Amino acid sequence: MARIRVLVVDDHRIFAESLAAALAAEPDVDVSAAGSGPAALRSLERAAAESRRFDVMLVDADLGACAAQSARAVHVPEPGEDSLVDGISLVAGVRSGQLAVRTVVLAEKDDPRRAALALQAGAAGWVAKDCSLQRLLTVIRGVLRDETHLPPALLTGVLRELTAARKHRTESERLVESLTPREREVLRCMVAGLGRKAVAERLFLSPHTVRTHMQNVLGKLGVHSTLAAVALARRAGVGPADLGLARDVVERGGQLA
Repeated sequence: MARIRVLVVDDHRIFAESLAAALAAEPDVDVSAAGSGPAALRSLERAAAESRRFDVMLVDADLGACAAQSARAVHVPEPGEDSLVDGISLVAGVRSGQLAVRTVVLAEKDDPRRAALALQAGAAGWVAKDCSLQRLLTVIRGVLRDETHLPPALLTGVLRELTAARKHRTESERLVESLTPREREVLRCMVAGLGRKAVAERLFLSPHTVRTHMQNVLGKLGVHSTLAAVALARRAGVGPADLGLARDVVERGGQLA
């Protein structure tokens, strides 16, 4: 019998232990639990290194909400970094880390906007925390067949949210396409979190030239701040500059082509 390895990620200990015990009673399910985002990432990476990967991760949408200001958490830490991570950010972190696990978000209440964000982050399902064990097992087995699971009552709202997000993305892509190649390089550096001086060093330009490029980027994107430019760039699918390449070039004393 093929076994399903499940990781439950929830900082409410009683709920996590109860859910893990219920799932473990199934003859084909093995369960582990993690109480935070960083702990979950460590468990996933350790399991992958030992060739016993998890198949499905069940993550609380409000992971960390009981801690101060955790509802605003957006940063997905490196493994070992003990900072707060919310559930949807954890899903995105798992996808960006290319960890081969299907993720299902467990939620206290239906929320079309957050469910859409979860799907965009890479989740394969959104399930109510108070659903039956049989329903949850159906979802777990379904996502392993590459199915996407949503409560029927959420479907219309989620589709509306995804359509709106696509419209915003299309407009953002059009604005980014108006940039020159050099301005796009500068934008990617901004997405990576570099300031004007760091961008100048990375692109071998003067700070004054970088300032001009940044002003042009903001003007063409129709925004008034770096944060707004970065948010728009992310909607358009613009990724950060490869800072590793820049460090390597500097260490070697070489020049970028």
